[in-house]
Amino acid sequence: MKHLTPREAHDYLQSHPDALLIDVRSEIEYLFVGHPVGAIHVSWNDGPDWEINPHFVGEVKKLAGHGVERPVVLICRSGNRSESAGEALVKAGFKNVFNVMHGFEGELDDKHHRNSVSGWRHDGLPWEQC
Repeated sequence: MKHLTPREAHDYLQSHPDALLIDVRSEIEYLFVGHPVGAIHVSWNDGPDWEINPHFVGEVKKLAGHGVERPVVLICRSGNRSESAGEALVKAGFKNVFNVMHGFEGELDDKHHRNSVSGWRHDGLPWEQC
C-alpha cells in the first residue's frame, strides 16, 4: 500500500481516471460532514457497535469489476481507518491500493479541532455535502 497526501491523491485521481476513490467513513460522516467529489461510499466500520463491515472487500471488488489491478484510493477522516481498510484489500490481492494520509478532515490541532492543520478539506480540494 502506498500513502499519499491529499494533494498527491487528488493529482493521482486526475491522471488516473480509472481509479476508484472510496470513502470508508460511516454513512453519517459521508452524508453530513461531506466527502470528496467523486468518492464512492463503502464503510469500513459503521453502526452503533462500530463493527468492521464483513462485506467491505467484496463490495470494493464489485466496484472494481473484480479486477485487483484497478487502482483504489481510500480516504477516511484522518487516514487511520482507510489504512486498515487498505491492508484488508492488499491481503485480498489488490495490487494498487493508496491511503490518503490525514484523510478528509485532518489531524487535531492544539484545540482538538479538525480541518485546521491538514486534510482534504483543509487543502482546498473539491468536496461536497449531501
